Amino acid sequence: MRTNDLILRTTTILIAFILLAFSVYLFIAGHNAPGGGFIGGLMTAAAVVLMYMTYGFESVKKIIPINFRYLIPVGLLTAVLTGMGSFLYNEPFLSQTFAHFSHIPILGEVELATALLFDLGVYLTVVGITLTIILSIANDQ
Repeated sequence: MRTNDLILRTTTILIAFILLAFSVYLFIAGHNAPGGGFIGGLMTAAAVVLMYMTYGFESVKKIIPINFRYLIPVGLLTAVLTGMGSFLYNEPFLSQTFAHFSHIPILGEVELATALLFDLGVYLTVVGITLTIILSIANDQ
């Protein structure tokens, strides 16, 4: 193993952790502030691509045994069902609601919105599409 490989592998662990933590922050903050499912999904995809570039396809596939193509329909279905949920209450498509929960252990008072579920669908779709495209090009499939 060459020295620069060791440095790359060591720093990738830290950088991937920072990227994943920041993507979770962007995802959670997205329904009240800029960010959300799209940019959070891109950040997650960037962290996974960095791991694939550093450790190789087979090594990462053992750690993350997910076919990213399956995330696309799951994400789309989640986003559409969240938008259609408003029909149950005679509201327009993609209407949202929120509630405050004050007795959640460790977290305390939390505001949860249905926009977070829609962002989850967008997040899964973006991760699935981005990684499918990049890995398909990288593996020449």
